[in-house]
Amino acid sequence: MEMEWLSVPIGIDAERWVSRDGCRKVLAIVHTMVSGQRLLDVIELVESDPRVQVAFTVAPDIFNPGVEDYLRGLGALLVPWKQATRERFDLALAAAYDGLAEIHAPLVLMPHGAGHGKTARPFDRGGPPAGPALVYGLEAQRLVQGGRVLPSALMLAHESEREVLRRQCPAALPIAVVTGDICFDKLVRSRAEREAYRSAWRIGTDQRLVVVSSTWGRDGIFGTTHDLLPRLLDGLSPERFRVAALLHPAVWAHGLRQVRAWTADCRRAGLILPEPAEDWRALIAAADHVIGDHGSVTAYAAAAGVPTMRLDREWSSQCAPGTAQELVGQQAARLHLDEPLERQLRNARPIDTEAVAARLTSYPGQAGERLRRHLYRLLELPQPGRHRRTEPVAAP
Repeated sequence: MEMEWLSVPIGIDAERWVSRDGCRKVLAIVHTMVSGQRLLDVIELVESDPRVQVAFTVAPDIFNPGVEDYLRGLGALLVPWKQATRERFDLALAAAYDGLAEIHAPLVLMPHGAGHGKTARPFDRGGPPAGPALVYGLEAQRLVQGGRVLPSALMLAHESEREVLRRQCPAALPIAVVTGDICFDKLVRSRAEREAYRSAWRIGTDQRLVVVSSTWGRDGIFGTTHDLLPRLLDGLSPERFRVAALLHPAVWAHGLRQVRAWTADCRRAGLILPEPAEDWRALIAAADHVIGDHGSVTAYAAAAGVPTMRLDREWSSQCAPGTAQELVGQQAARLHLDEPLERQLRNARPIDTEAVAARLTSYPGQAGERLRRHLYRLLELPQPGRHRRTEPVAAP
């Protein structure tokens, strides 16, 4: 059922009905649960300003089912997509790409994962590849439409991404802004609150929390290694270990009921399985070990200092060269399912955490302040007061 168009506070006659007029109108363009979670970190930098009115819209995307319910659960003001493309806004924010050319506003574009760490997936149909693999999100085909660079500001996590942009889309260099990674900063801040998260998950003081992180697709852990979770639950003492699974929200596109059914035996055996709307950083902040794949969560965990392992498989070719994801694949110890699991977890060689973090962000701890400054520049408003320090994520 299609949403009705809004008459207030967005709409042609909205000024008749609003209680606070003259606000700058900011549109958060949410394609998926993942992009929505990233945008919330950034929206928090401006939404408390009495001069700003924030609205959300669900953009076209293959993985957008459930996003509308997610946003409604947050109490977000929802604008139907068709109306969003017919209104003018003072600023729009997005962390994915479909439909952006239809929006009438200065556009801020940012990654929805750990920087621009993946190569673009080619179609598995049609003729031969047209050239070497490109870094996803920094290709000219996404950033340039109708002969113009689409965003007004392209937020980057790392200075090295400028060089990628110079190769792939030099026209976008003038609007590139290196801010650091606000998601990483929030995770690091949250690690200081790990005991509160462990209490919320009922992790005993003598228990170690093992988190399995799987990205979506056929090459993610959940798609390739169906017996990993049962083996961990069978092979680790429940008195000494708890096991959790963090599944990329796109995995849940199989259906909440179906994923719950696939994991029912494991959940009965004690598996912690957060649903896709929950903030994954609380579980990573509470973790003692992470077993991951090439997804962003594994890189974030390693950069935040969580001991991290990978399965005994070739690391995916999807990782862009020189990125945190690539380094984790090179340094993380491999988990062998046919060997004693507890011994492997306890003896895993450490990753160079500082080196991973240095590839992830050029400005650790500064992303919120840097993002806020550029958002207010685009809004043409003076910044109010001092920037508040980064807050930890809420306990589940």
